[in-house]
Amino acid sequence: MESKDYKSITLDHFRWLNEPTNWNLCDSVLKVTTDDKTDFWQGTWYNFHFNTGHLFGIDIKDDFTFEACIEADFASLYDQAGLMLYINEKQWIKTGIEYTDGQAMIGSVLTNGVSDWATGIFNGNPKKFWLKLSSVGNIVCIKYSIDKVKWALLRLCPFIKKEEDLCFVGFMCCTPQRSGLNVKFSEYKITVPIDDVLHGDN
Repeated sequence: MESKDYKSITLDHFRWLNEPTNWNLCDSVLKVTTDDKTDFWQGTWYNFHFNTGHLFGIDIKDDFTFEACIEADFASLYDQAGLMLYINEKQWIKTGIEYTDGQAMIGSVLTNGVSDWATGIFNGNPKKFWLKLSSVGNIVCIKYSIDKVKWALLRLCPFIKKEEDLCFVGFMCCTPQRSGLNVKFSEYKITVPIDDVLHGDN
């Protein structure tokens, strides 16, 4: 999708990177069951290199804000679901809930050759939450909400793209140590970013 005609986009325009064995799309709701040992990660600390996670997305050239509701019952180490912006195997950012140290945490991973990981306590119900990922120029702004009313900043970071790069953005889920996480993605929308993505929607 190379224009700002975002209202014409439906999930029928989306495609898979690493299609899972079991998934269903009905009435603009995507339901996914993760395959075994799936993840996106490049190197840091573990020296793991995985590009096997599930991403259902669409190519976008211009600035955008991608918003969705995510529902899942996170239970095993590194269970994760959320949103992702993907350029290639070595350049991407993913965000959402990830299960670690016995609890569901909100966080993000930025990869530019190698991956970082920033995570923190989630003060809501991790079984249902909302994410908003905005790409404006060479900046990405990520926010989350526990009620879709008030949004909290999760990350503001540089994300340098080449002029010819398309952003492949969409719904992400992975289970590095098992299979069988059931995830529901709904209430999605793609819009032109507001003037102040950092403060303008609070």
